[in-house]
Amino acid sequence: MTEETQQDWKLEPTSNAETRARWKIEASTQPEDLPLSELDPGNGDWFEQNKELAVFERLRKEAPVHLTEQSQYGRYWSITEFKDVKYVDTHQHLFSSDIMNGGIRLGGQPLNEPPPDLFHLPMFIMQDQPVHDVQRKAVAPMFTPARLAAMEGLIRQRASAILDGLPRGETFNWVREVSVELTGQMLATLFDVPQEDRHKLIHWSDTVERIGDPDYFETPAEGFAEIWKCFEYFNEIWQQRQASTTPGEDLISFLAHGDATKNMAPNEFLGNVLLLIVGGNDTTRNSISAGVQALNQFPEEYDKLRRNLDLIPNMVSEIVRWQSPVAHMCRTAMEDVEIGGHQIRKLDKLAIWYLSGNRDEGHFADPNRLIIDRPNVRQHLSFGYGIHRCLGNRLAEMQLRVLWEEIMARFSQVEVVGDAQYLNSSFIRGITDLPVRVHDR
Repeated sequence: MTEETQQDWKLEPTSNAETRARWKIEASTQPEDLPLSELDPGNGDWFEQNKELAVFERLRKEAPVHLTEQSQYGRYWSITEFKDVKYVDTHQHLFSSDIMNGGIRLGGQPLNEPPPDLFHLPMFIMQDQPVHDVQRKAVAPMFTPARLAAMEGLIRQRASAILDGLPRGETFNWVREVSVELTGQMLATLFDVPQEDRHKLIHWSDTVERIGDPDYFETPAEGFAEIWKCFEYFNEIWQQRQASTTPGEDLISFLAHGDATKNMAPNEFLGNVLLLIVGGNDTTRNSISAGVQALNQFPEEYDKLRRNLDLIPNMVSEIVRWQSPVAHMCRTAMEDVEIGGHQIRKLDKLAIWYLSGNRDEGHFADPNRLIIDRPNVRQHLSFGYGIHRCLGNRLAEMQLRVLWEEIMARFSQVEVVGDAQYLNSSFIRGITDLPVRVHDR
């Protein structure tokens, strides 16, 4: 990677450590300590310190449509109430997701011209219609009801093997031993790559979220270089499957033979592969971890579950609401529009906070509690609404349901025995470590 390439891409010349230090929120700082005008809900430090819910509770009370003028991501609005988040998400003609207009996460800026192919990573979630619809349609066959039903037995077999292999009488990290392992195995199946390569997929998924983390990469450029290894790995697979006269039934084959995707440029192919890797990893992985954490936090709900295992499907939806694994998506206003009495100008950046909408007291009763028999819980925002609703949401729910059925068949409790650790990210609301012990039935 040359200095010229970095300049063309406009990567920050400073190190990740310098950027993190500039915007650091001290551990002693509470959300209520700051003037409202200085509150930056997108700072990952709030999430790593497990204070993000207090940030959004304050915003919903004092400024449900809130403007942050200065941040490491630039200027942006925060949309925090359920009804407003859903409004933005379902009006794609007013609010663009396109990468050329700034994309779907904080930090993206409108681009006058595409940057070099190496780093310009379009993907269908960052496209508006009609490109979005035709590219999404190419991989949709993976998630039909018939295909999902055919996967259930395999998921159950793998979940059983993982749970049976857990150490007894010892403390271990549930995230690494269960959450990552089950999602990694399923990712390898969806892409039809060797199971021994599943940890590469997890690594690339983690890299996407940790490009700016000084504990992983000294500069963003190092992270992008690591991501390019993902292209090198999948490009060979792409070539093989594109040449096949009998297309397979995996995500790469669908992309390689789809009318709208078979001629993608390398950077667009990589963008869509990364989208599918991250989408197949983060929601399921963090909801698996969050379910254990939440049931320990609300032991009366754990008792309720023990008495009635038929609640598992509803509990799965409640866990996904409670965790909100994708904390926000961004949109760019394509014309002047008013939200909550505030004038949003054309090309303003908006962060729609799924996490906050899922904790909105005006929509969910007692929203900060896990209630496994909560009525109408499937109304949650975690999978999004409108054309960008998560394509793999049913697969995620099935993995969670099957896993909890197998957990309850084996263990009287998965006991949290230490403090959780959290990802420094305001995009993926992630749990990195959850120390537990399992107790057999």
